[in-house]
Amino acid sequence: MNAVRLQKTQWALALSLTLTSLGAAAQTAATTNPNEAPAAKAAEGSSESPLDLGEIVVTGSAKGGSKMTTSVSVSTLDSVALEQTVSTSAAELLRSIPGIRSESSGGESNANLTVRGVPISAGGARYVQFQEDGLPVLQFGDIAFATPDSFVRADMMVKRLEVVRGGSASTLATNAPGGIINFITRKGEEAGGSIGLGYGVDFDQARYDARYGGPLGENTRFEIGGFYRAGEGARESGVNVEQGGQIRGNVTRDFDNGFVTLSFKHLDDQAPTLLPVPVRYSSNGKIQRIPGIDPRDATFYSPYLLQDNTLAANNDRVLSNINDGLTAKSDAFGVQAEFEFDGGWTVANNFRIAKNSGRFIGVFPGSDVADVSTTYATGPNAGDAYNGPAFTAVIFNTSLDDMSLTANDLKLSKAFDLADNGEVTAGVGLYTSMQTLDVTWNFNQYLLEAKGKKAAVLTSADNGSNAFGGCCSNTQQSQYDTTSPYAFVTWQRDAVTVDASVRRDQQDATGTYNQLLLAPAGSTEYDLDAARIIDYSVDHTSYSVGSNYRFTQDLAVFARYSDGVAFNADRITFFNAAGLVDGSSPVPTNTIKQTEAGVKWRSGALSTFVTFFKAKTDESNYDVTTQKASANTYDSQGVELEMGYAIGGFSLGGGLTYTDAEVTRSNNPALEGKAPKRQADVIYQLTPSYSFDKASLGLSIIGTTDSKDDGTAGPLTVTLPAYVVVNSFANYRPVDAVELSLGVNNLLDEIGYTESNDGRGAARSINGRTIRAGIRYSF
Repeated sequence: MNAVRLQKTQWALALSLTLTSLGAAAQTAATTNPNEAPAAKAAEGSSESPLDLGEIVVTGSAKGGSKMTTSVSVSTLDSVALEQTVSTSAAELLRSIPGIRSESSGGESNANLTVRGVPISAGGARYVQFQEDGLPVLQFGDIAFATPDSFVRADMMVKRLEVVRGGSASTLATNAPGGIINFITRKGEEAGGSIGLGYGVDFDQARYDARYGGPLGENTRFEIGGFYRAGEGARESGVNVEQGGQIRGNVTRDFDNGFVTLSFKHLDDQAPTLLPVPVRYSSNGKIQRIPGIDPRDATFYSPYLLQDNTLAANNDRVLSNINDGLTAKSDAFGVQAEFEFDGGWTVANNFRIAKNSGRFIGVFPGSDVADVSTTYATGPNAGDAYNGPAFTAVIFNTSLDDMSLTANDLKLSKAFDLADNGEVTAGVGLYTSMQTLDVTWNFNQYLLEAKGKKAAVLTSADNGSNAFGGCCSNTQQSQYDTTSPYAFVTWQRDAVTVDASVRRDQQDATGTYNQLLLAPAGSTEYDLDAARIIDYSVDHTSYSVGSNYRFTQDLAVFARYSDGVAFNADRITFFNAAGLVDGSSPVPTNTIKQTEAGVKWRSGALSTFVTFFKAKTDESNYDVTTQKASANTYDSQGVELEMGYAIGGFSLGGGLTYTDAEVTRSNNPALEGKAPKRQADVIYQLTPSYSFDKASLGLSIIGTTDSKDDGTAGPLTVTLPAYVVVNSFANYRPVDAVELSLGVNNLLDEIGYTESNDGRGAARSINGRTIRAGIRYSF
């Protein structure tokens, strides 16, 4: 513990001293930024409600424009709104976005996420791309045990969040037919900074945040910041599973006709990953808690867990600390540039190289809870007799050996003035990327006492042996190269805007994969000569056409049709015929066809954005927790409502999404005619707040109706009950530069089940109530 405190103090001091010295230098140069970037507001005079229809957005758009003038459904959250969500992770704050379905029960990362009408068939975000400053974090959203949010941490450096659902995302990004989630960082637009300290009131966590930005001269600006934290995390485990942080920054040079930004990011973080816990299912499909295991706060990280001995790709043995949880490392460097030349020509290029790696370690129930008679193998009672409930704990131990991504997006565009007072903006682009995917799975099993806190290992002959019959000792070393030329055109005249875009994605996959199952029976090592080849190419042409008509400054309608694709990666290697990935047979893809139509309207302090949608999804998948392959077609339709209201110190934001979805075709006939698993009819959000002279307070309310998931009795036999999560915050400023804060996540301590499992009695819930207190000094 002393070492942890020392390291924590060193991180905090280093970050604070760096920012303070940079701040002093910048303030010597100037107290304001003479080259402040254009504000994200339209000149037409937008409202100040949470739904700002005049706000300029750039994500998923060939030509930036206001929400009122573009034909896409897009939501934004600024830095203040992000804090008011009282979120503990990137996935949690996305629950506040209408149309986003975020199963944020996995902890800091490993979230399952999708958009309105599009299914969640397995882990991750297959149809939605996570971006930082316009480039993907990972090229695939559903890599097993390496979801994009594993390498995203929200901190003070986030200026705003832009979320596009559907629309042109299918043509302006690769593997993003459902939408784009873009975390946009500060870039020295405003001189100043902050230092914040946060502590868990009813749980063990200490977090230090800091940032500073501003001018470094007449035409140069910068921003730098990050965080460090340490502790047990939201669930009491008796070990410091949370430890690490992030530092990132950028320098921008402004020119008369453009800018160049250099950026860096260093992430080295460790956090718990929360998997389903043992439960029981009643005969009518209700989830029942097991005594001693509360799904809201149970964790099987424990000081009494053993080190896990696993097999590396080269047949070496590796020891891992199970209590490390999810470790994520990323070192990234980027260059972003944009210049406008005579004649209306604009050239923009966005480049980033990120060296990503880590390890995913989580404890998963491999059997139902049953009474046993044995002895304690670890803990203070080691060697004593044990008679009571226990279960087989499967350690999902996956080494993310190399998840590096190099990506570049080059775009050339030109604006043309037409004789009829119209304007055309047309352009072409070329996106290229290289995604390395080197992973090693190894699932060992241990007999664990069935208790939700500080469980000990029990004596069993199977301890340390391969779980699930040895299915999941697998390794893959591969690279996925993407080449995507695209073109776009936007015509605008008076109140009418029409846009169209097309994209040709080609993915070339090369590499090898191996499985212990390919070795001779009884082998404990890979047969290195049995490795199978990955060598195939797959392509798809996506397109999107949309139009927006503005009746008045405060009323507009839009419509759009899109066709997009999400390519598979490791989901089609393991547990499939070798011919699926060696180029000898067709490679399955996942496609979405979407139709959207909407109305945008504002009157005084009220703004509303209503979108009707219809989507058809064709996909294939493999789920490691159930060891089952699937091929399904889904049809869905519904309506999405987003609204904002502000008057005086009162502000109200909210949203509601109604979805009517059905499996129309499946390799499992029992699913046909039913709603996709975990698809609720209605999800909703509400964020009322009130600001006084020196204080503000408010709530963030997220709710869902019930849904069905798989269980031991068969597909869709378990009910995930409806639930409402209420978060609250209160801020007070005793002086202008200091702010005190108190945030409560899950104020009512609600159980919110997000998934069940059909192999055994297991379910996952959101965290129970946690309270955080903080202080921030701004300068």
